[in-house]
Amino acid sequence: MTQVRRARVIAVGRNAAWAVFGDESEPRLVNFRKKARHPMPVPGDLVEAAPQADAEHLVVDSVLPRTFALERRTGGGRTKTMAANIDTLAIVAALTDPPIRLALIDRLIAFAVLHELEPALILTKPDLAGEPAADEISSIYHRIGVPALILQPKTGRGVEELRALIAARAAMLIGQSGVGKSSIFRALGGIGTVGDLTRFGRGRQTTTSARLFRMGDGFLIDSPGIGEFTLDPMPAIELAALFVEMREPAGRCRFSDCRHLSEPGCAVHAAVEAGTIAPSRYASYREILAGEAPA
Repeated sequence: MTQVRRARVIAVGRNAAWAVFGDESEPRLVNFRKKARHPMPVPGDLVEAAPQADAEHLVVDSVLPRTFALERRTGGGRTKTMAANIDTLAIVAALTDPPIRLALIDRLIAFAVLHELEPALILTKPDLAGEPAADEISSIYHRIGVPALILQPKTGRGVEELRALIAARAAMLIGQSGVGKSSIFRALGGIGTVGDLTRFGRGRQTTTSARLFRMGDGFLIDSPGIGEFTLDPMPAIELAALFVEMREPAGRCRFSDCRHLSEPGCAVHAAVEAGTIAPSRYASYREILAGEAPA
């Protein structure tokens, strides 16, 4: 009788994947069946694999149902699944080099809120930007209940705080290229490469492919860098609900269909002027609404 075993996928190639079985710590290579009916696995997926006829190689029999799939649209408009079964989105942003993009951070936080994921913000390169800049940015997100940690992986600053924050969680690091995701991943204990997938069509594990590191009962995925991240079109009332600090004042606007732009009696706009809503967050809301909301 063929023994089927369950494993967590940590990296994927064209015809094979690396996966960790049960309580093992070392990843194993598992092959995909030709013309398999299951979806292509992604990091975070749970798969069932069984030995092939030669008993030396394992082959994926099935991909277990996902609790959540993180998808994004590519530059060509196609949808790409980046990871599965996560509950926490750890957004990594450099305070400088590359310049921080608050609008991108806010889009990712809105995405997390939309999908009931826990957002967290990790700010890197404080030594280049200076402590005042780090404190100013982190305070914006602390005010809306998003944990904001300042990290320097090379010195160890903030690493243990991050480890505690994501302990027992299924988390994914996401952000632009060059912000330090891979350095954070390695500082927490993740390996930089999990083996050679060249003959399976992908080459060695690099930042062009997501990878996963198990942390006790949870895991951490290091994803490829993203350039842009968009939200699906939605009306203003739904978008405003994704900016948690706008929910209460939005209920006090004079008009129930207020878009929170220049309408008279807008309590959201008044909150921005009073300083209870950060101008950068409000600017992000307006930018998303202008570019993506249906007419």
